[in-house]
Amino acid sequence: MSEPRVHNRVERIGIDESGKGDYFGPLVIAAVFVDATTQGELRLMQVRDSKKISDGRILEMAPDIKTICPHSVIAIGPQKYNELYDKIRNLNRLLAWGHAKALETLLERVTCERAISDQFGNERLILNVLQEKGRKIVLEQRTKAESDLAVAAASIVARAEFLLRLKRLSSEVGTTLPKGASPAVELAAKMVIKKHGQERLGSVAKLHFKTTKAVLAGLA
Repeated sequence: MSEPRVHNRVERIGIDESGKGDYFGPLVIAAVFVDATTQGELRLMQVRDSKKISDGRILEMAPDIKTICPHSVIAIGPQKYNELYDKIRNLNRLLAWGHAKALETLLERVTCERAISDQFGNERLILNVLQEKGRKIVLEQRTKAESDLAVAAASIVARAEFLLRLKRLSSEVGTTLPKGASPAVELAAKMVIKKHGQERLGSVAKLHFKTTKAVLAGLA
């Protein structure tokens, strides 16, 4: 079997997001291009779904992945996220917009015919956004897409960017902003409001989460 055919079958872009379920911090979407060579290198690095790796290790691995693989990272900070959500009013559409943006940015640097992402909604959502810009790509949406090496690499790159930005936001407001959505998250939100006023919450948090209502009800 000739090498080019194997090579082309392997070439793909993996896309994944981080921060979707976190009240604080941005929504980050990363796209990572993988070919036959980098696939072997990612295996050696033991790249796998970021949910199975500690935060410390993610922060170590992401720069290495970014060094060997062409990639793009779209980070939608809380303020911008809230503006977009107010307009779009649908998380899947917002995700599709972010996925398309990450894909397009990467396709300006590499030629690739196939992309893989997690199943989060109708793939037409992403393709419609892409086609407006004249991009043609075969998009596979899979459940548990992170089992694919390219998607796993994207999940690590996205999570690292999320963690770095969450830390920066914590420094800006002088309060540790926890991950996820929990009682500790509600407490941190109350601290932000007490220190900086209610309007500051929109610069660190995704306001459409139920957490906002709970926090504001608790302050009333």
